[in-house]
Amino acid sequence: MGSTFSSLRIHIVFSTKLRKPSLHSSWRSELHKYLGGTTRGLGAIAEAVGGVADHVHLLVSYRPTLTISDFVRELKKASSTWIAQNHVPDFAWQEGYSVFSVSVSQKPKVRRYIANQETHHAGWSFTSELITLLRYHEIEFDPKYLD
Repeated sequence: MGSTFSSLRIHIVFSTKLRKPSLHSSWRSELHKYLGGTTRGLGAIAEAVGGVADHVHLLVSYRPTLTISDFVRELKKASSTWIAQNHVPDFAWQEGYSVFSVSVSQKPKVRRYIANQETHHAGWSFTSELITLLRYHEIEFDPKYLD
């Protein structure tokens, strides 16, 4: 056992290109499992994966040797290929992503939040949700990048 210890956890959110509702409910759980497996293959742990037709959420524990941008790029690349080969031939994710740090004390809350995406989005758009998350985490943003 080494002398480096870490507890790094992030909440990642990214959407389909143009926010198209491309992630059909008939295979969405398959996608979530694929994202979890890909996360594991990239050296991290998916503690929760969820989402709706136009975006996904992941709660990920990772090692300090992983860079978030490389991790998300590889996750999006692998999953877009999987979706295109199995379900939506011209599928693409929106450029960019959002990532938020999660403390150990907030982990159960974020897990519940991700698990309840279907109910949560019954009356709330992805853009409204994203704005709320960005403001909650005190992240400045230009609204032109939210479309």
